Order: sequence, then C-alpha cells, then structure tokens
Amino acid sequence: MTFKTENIPSFERIFRDSSATIRASKGCRHLELYRDMHHPNTFFTYSLWDTEQDLENYRNSEFFREVWGRTRQLFSEKPRAWSLGKHNEFQS
Repeated sequence: MTFKTENIPSFERIFRDSSATIRASKGCRHLELYRDMHHPNTFFTYSLWDTEQDLENYRNSEFFREVWGRTRQLFSEKPRAWSLGKHNEFQS
C-alpha cells in the first residue's frame, strides 16, 4: 500500500487502533506491518490465517469494510494484495 506522505500518520493510527481486533479475528494467527526501506510511503501488512475461508470471512466483515473504507482514502496508488501458500522448504 502506497500512501500520500501527509496521510502516513493517519494510516499508522488506523493500523494501531485496529490491529488487536484483526489479530482476534477467527483464524488470524499473525499480523505484522512492514515499511519499505527505500520507499517510505509504501507499507505491507503480513498476516497468517488458519484457512483461506477465515481470511475471506474477515474480508467480508463489517469491521473490515469500515477500516478499509477509511484506509483506501489515504492511498496515492492502487493497492495490491497477494494470497500465498507455503512452497517446499529446501534443505541444504
């Protein structure tokens, strides 16, 4: 997610205020916020969910709609998201 510089404090407040509720959502095992070291307006959330359905249930919740509605107004670029599955772990 890339934000307008002046909107970063607002985004950080939204994330801080909503992260406990996200972490308490059914199936959420982990949530972190990362900031790009070379592009300080760009942030990434990293979350782990028990199942894809748990993630979809969260995305369809009233809480998500409210938080996302406030967050998306702060972007300077269209956000992107990926859902990933663990790949083989290579042994040396």
